[in-house]
Formats: sequence, C-alpha cells, structure tokens
Amino acid sequence: MSSNRPLYWFTRFIVKAYANTMLNMNVEKQSPLPPGAKIIAANHPTITDPFLVACLAERSYIMITDEVFQMPLAGALLRRLGHIPVVEGHGQAAIDHALELLKRGKTVVIFPEGKLSPAGGGFNEARTGVARLALLSGAPVIPVGIHLKSERINRFSIIRNGKPEDRVWYLRGPYFITIGKSMVLDGDVEDRAVVRKSAVNIMHHIIEMAFQSELRMKKIIPSAVNMPA
Repeated sequence: MSSNRPLYWFTRFIVKAYANTMLNMNVEKQSPLPPGAKIIAANHPTITDPFLVACLAERSYIMITDEVFQMPLAGALLRRLGHIPVVEGHGQAAIDHALELLKRGKTVVIFPEGKLSPAGGGFNEARTGVARLALLSGAPVIPVGIHLKSERINRFSIIRNGKPEDRVWYLRGPYFITIGKSMVLDGDVEDRAVVRKSAVNIMHHIIEMAFQSELRMKKIIPSAVNMPA
C-alpha cells in the first residue's frame, strides 16, 4: 500500500477540492472519531457518497460493489488504492478482506443497504454484512447519515454488457453529513437473530443521523425545500 500513498493523497486532494468547489458541505460530529480500527457505516443516496464519506477519516478503505471495479478508469484506481470489491454471492471474501484491514488498525467504509437508497427517498433494509464485520473484528461502528436535495440528484442510464444501468450522481448542491457516536457490538456472530438485530440497530442509528442532517439543512438553508435544480 505504501507505494500508492502519493496516489491516495492526490485522489483525496481532488475529492476535497471538488467538494469545496461544487458542494455546500456541512459535516457535524457528535463525537470525535476514535483512533485505530473502525467501521464507518452510512446510507447511500448516490454513487458520489463513497468518495466523500471516505474523506471523513484520514485513511479509509471502501467496501463497494464489484460493478464499480469493472469501470475502466474508476476500477483501476480503486484497485490500486486497495479498496474492497463486493461480488454478489461472494460477500464473505469481502468481509475477510475488510477484517484483515481492521486487524491492521485501518478504517473501513461500508454502506449497509448494499445498494443505492430508494429513488423516491427513504432507506433500504440493512444487510447483515456490517453486523458480522463488527462482531468478528470488535471494531466500533460509526453511524453516518447523509441528506441532500433530491432535486439536484442527476439520474441517467448507460448501456453495460448490452443492458441499461442507472447511474445516480450528486454533482452540485447542499450535502449534509452527521457523524454519530461510536457503537460497539456484543454477541455471537453465529447467532443469526443476534446478527440481524445488530444490523437493524446500526441502520436505525444511520437513519437517525440522516434525519439530523435533514433538520440541520432545513434550519441553515430555509429555502432548501424549494431550491431550484
């Protein structure tokens, strides 16, 4: 990984420059991020999110669908930076990869919904990977809630392998993030009921943080409700 440090810091600089130029970023922390290994778990309204959420910590590794790794330029960049592909039907391989990073004291970013949030707003049910990762590693989970303006979300389709695929970007506008307090899970990872309950609990905290972001946006930008696209 050390050979890719210049590439990492250059990429981080570009992402932050984009955020500072094109987005009205507003980030609130309920408590400082803990040092060492941690899992940042966030909701996922657009495909812009992973790059911005990854910048919340000094160095982090994103668990992201393998489809993104198949994109010619983005995929090559993600691989060189050591991010974690999540292949459908092979989730344990991604968990194992993330566990190795956590054992080394790294930060892992995960989107428990496993896909983009519903187009009409709201959230998907959390998958259990985030709970299994937390229970196996003992690393704290930091819930992160994102809220942005639906009018500014850019939706378009591309043709990939002969099939249309939706792409959802957030190019400009207010982007509010609330970082919650650390959660440390306790329980038997072999107990499915415990794992499911833990995943639901994490998602509940993420939704609460997203709600806090929404309230703050309405307070700071009163006209945001009717903001022109």
